[in-house]
Amino acid sequence: MAITRRELIFNIAKAGVPAAVAMTGGTKLLQAEEIPLPHTPVGLLYDASLCIGCKACEAACSAANNTPPDTSGDQLHQAPPDLNVLTRNIIKLYKPADGSPSSFIKRQCMQCFDPACAAGCPFQALYKDSESGIVKWDGAKCIGCRYCTISCPYAVPRFQWAGFNPVVTKCELCSHRLAKGLKPGCTSVCPTGAVIFGPRTVLLAEAKQRIKKNPGRYYQDRVYGETDNGGTQALYLSRVPFEKLGLPELGPESVPSRTLRWQKRVYSYFALPAMLYAGLVGVIRKNLKGHEEEAHELEKETGLRAQL
Repeated sequence: MAITRRELIFNIAKAGVPAAVAMTGGTKLLQAEEIPLPHTPVGLLYDASLCIGCKACEAACSAANNTPPDTSGDQLHQAPPDLNVLTRNIIKLYKPADGSPSSFIKRQCMQCFDPACAAGCPFQALYKDSESGIVKWDGAKCIGCRYCTISCPYAVPRFQWAGFNPVVTKCELCSHRLAKGLKPGCTSVCPTGAVIFGPRTVLLAEAKQRIKKNPGRYYQDRVYGETDNGGTQALYLSRVPFEKLGLPELGPESVPSRTLRWQKRVYSYFALPAMLYAGLVGVIRKNLKGHEEEAHELEKETGLRAQL
């Protein structure tokens, strides 16, 4: 029943390599990667110049997603300081000390065309819906590594530190409401129309029309998210520089295409040692079972119990 080292290595490779090759996709990894665009991308257009900071969208978001109120500040008022596991959408205030123009800013998931959170996730727990383009989270695949929270250049995904089975929280444009023909909670209550929902193409056309009708009103006469970070489905108009509102200047190339694309290859190739390890476990178990059977037979013949 003895097995040589050569046979062990051969059996491991025989058990692990075919499955590993299938998982990695073979030569496809060597081909140039193209990011597929969603068929009918939807999104938000937020015009900071129209926002009055009423925070009605925050309350509507909380109600639409059935999340408990975040009273962590003073244990009484629902006034979270930033996005967190209970807050998918928040209105913040930029107010410079030098008296220059201030502005409100709505923060939620940007629904990037090429999301860094999904590129940073080793098990595709975060993924982009091929139809709507909404970036969603699948708890069944999440291992709690929190790479998504590190990868996102907008610091959007939030991890639930408390709880037996923690979750990752981010805006998913109230996809459960969209399935019923309803708008996202935040866009259904805004009194000034500062945030609206619709197909991205329509929203982009609306944003450019506002710029055309109001020359000089908007910063750089520019729509943030049109090309920034490879394009996003949350679009912004502002009177003040976008960086002041927490929207970093990332350029037209997406973060994954510059820094995270290699991770997909690493994750894919990681399947090889993982499958080899599975093959090793299988060989060892099989060999151990054979050894146990041989020991029992020997015990019957000699009456001596073998030390397993």
